[in-house]
Amino acid sequence: MSTSSSALTNTTGTIALAGAGKMGGAMLTGWLAQGLAPERVVVIDPYLSPEISALAAKGVRLNPKAQDIGAVDTLVVAVKPQSFREAGAALKAFVGPATLVVSIMAGTTIAALEEVVGGAVVRAMPNTPAAIGRGITVAVPAKTVTAAQRATTDALLQATGLVEWIGDEGLMDAVTAVSGSGPAYVFLLAEELARAGVAAGLPEPLATTLARATVAGSGELLHRSDLPSATLRQNVTSPGGTTAAALEVLMADDGMQPLMTRAIAAATKRSKELAK
Repeated sequence: MSTSSSALTNTTGTIALAGAGKMGGAMLTGWLAQGLAPERVVVIDPYLSPEISALAAKGVRLNPKAQDIGAVDTLVVAVKPQSFREAGAALKAFVGPATLVVSIMAGTTIAALEEVVGGAVVRAMPNTPAAIGRGITVAVPAKTVTAAQRATTDALLQATGLVEWIGDEGLMDAVTAVSGSGPAYVFLLAEELARAGVAAGLPEPLATTLARATVAGSGELLHRSDLPSATLRQNVTSPGGTTAAALEVLMADDGMQPLMTRAIAAATKRSKELAK
């Protein structure tokens, strides 16, 4: 059993998951895969997928009444930020003074969570590779979070990948822009690489296969290597060769770096707007 698995099974009490969509569902899958007892899990979601509904047969409790559960030990809030104010009022019935509340909603501040739901709040931002156990989550705790609650949060989040802790909540908007939204940028790279291949004369199916395999393989190499990404890039680039010719375009003053800076700035700005 892995360290994260052991830590997760060593946690105690009922865990309620509010919102079992793509990200919430990925986390739940990770918890169960790491050995969390299904009987400890409550799912609160009016629109359950067939996959989540099927977990009832394993012991996961689906949409119980608050009065039948009472205050839970841990509430993980994975609803859409735009729905939080409405959903939060109903979730408050599951939260007692000692309840740990872990939010993975973009742009929703610790102060807003404390106001609407209550409890000891940890604000976290995962990303979609959590679905295959390769996500990364950044978390920031409120001052009321105990060491034991932080350990519980760490175990829950590590079930889907790496976890980084920060002390400055003000960094969370940029975190959301870089890692929370980041997988979409990588998928876009695969799309545009394929389109460029078609423009260069490749059949579309072949261009798509080459682009997907190249992006996926390069990501895996980056994951396994201890070398900086710049070194890995340089290792592919022969002076005066084909890669150097392409990088001259991508690394120009109006190339990828200023474009990515503007994109991250736009996502950071939107994250801040969601908090209003």
